[in-house]
Amino acid sequence: MAELSYREAVARGIAQEMRRDPTVVFLGEDVAGAGGVFKTTAGLLDEFGPDRVVDTPISEQAILGALMGAAMTGLRPIAEIMFSDFFAVCWDLVANEIAKSRYMTDGQVSLPLVIKSGNGGGVRFGAQHSQSVENWAMAIPGIKVATPSCAADMVGLMAAAVRDPDPVLIFEHKALYATKQDVPDGEIVDRLGTARILRPGRHCTILALGLMVPRALAAAEALAADGIDAEVIDVRSLVPLDARTILDSVGRTARLFTVEENPRLCGWGAELASIVAEDAFWDLDGPVVRITTPHIPLPSAAELEDLAIPSTERIAGEIRRAMG
Repeated sequence: MAELSYREAVARGIAQEMRRDPTVVFLGEDVAGAGGVFKTTAGLLDEFGPDRVVDTPISEQAILGALMGAAMTGLRPIAEIMFSDFFAVCWDLVANEIAKSRYMTDGQVSLPLVIKSGNGGGVRFGAQHSQSVENWAMAIPGIKVATPSCAADMVGLMAAAVRDPDPVLIFEHKALYATKQDVPDGEIVDRLGTARILRPGRHCTILALGLMVPRALAAAEALAADGIDAEVIDVRSLVPLDARTILDSVGRTARLFTVEENPRLCGWGAELASIVAEDAFWDLDGPVVRITTPHIPLPSAAELEDLAIPSTERIAGEIRRAMG
């Protein structure tokens, strides 16, 4: 057992898979000698050399084009898009090429690749470097989407993504990079499509993702002082989605709250609320409540950014009001 930061867990997950499988390669901007702008790839170049850890030009289209070609020709490549906001520059390759190739070739071409990216706000990077965009990816058929919220999950879900036969996007939350957790020694392999109940409860279910997970847990502790026993579920994987765990929880608690960092309009919680309304309507004792960032560009000013992104206090307050 060793204490790892979330950023160290990224490198550990990648290194674990590169040691296991010589076809795993890594490419991106400043990922080799510099160890990544967020230091999530430190040490990889020293261990695996420049043939397997490759610095690229500053071109997201070139990175994903090379990634796709490598996957088509027998490698299992991983690429970094430095900020998830920059997916907007290369979204055609994700949405129209990578996501569609296996389907359009009737399985003759598979793309076992991973794209990792720094996602989300809370670190004062402004509107063009702070977006939470996992809902963009969730909307595209043909790709899988995961967002680890802790170091152990980062190692395990990264390994699961690398071993998966389909394209997987891993969203790393920038505000979690410095957080630490004891992580077991040895190989860790998780499973995509599994949510995790982090706190059992009787009175309501809270669904959260990424940075919102520790905030939801803290809010649940605050609610407990008021006699509200909240169950907290880390959704972890949006595609595939563990709807069974969510529906079973709502069946027990009869109330559902989603805590989303992405802007409210078309956020991931809207889809989960729709699933619950269709499949568990008669289990609900009240409307599904979505606690989200407003539909605005994320501000640069610290006070405004903190006001926009759901805080522990806001989460607890909105649940407290809805629960009466």
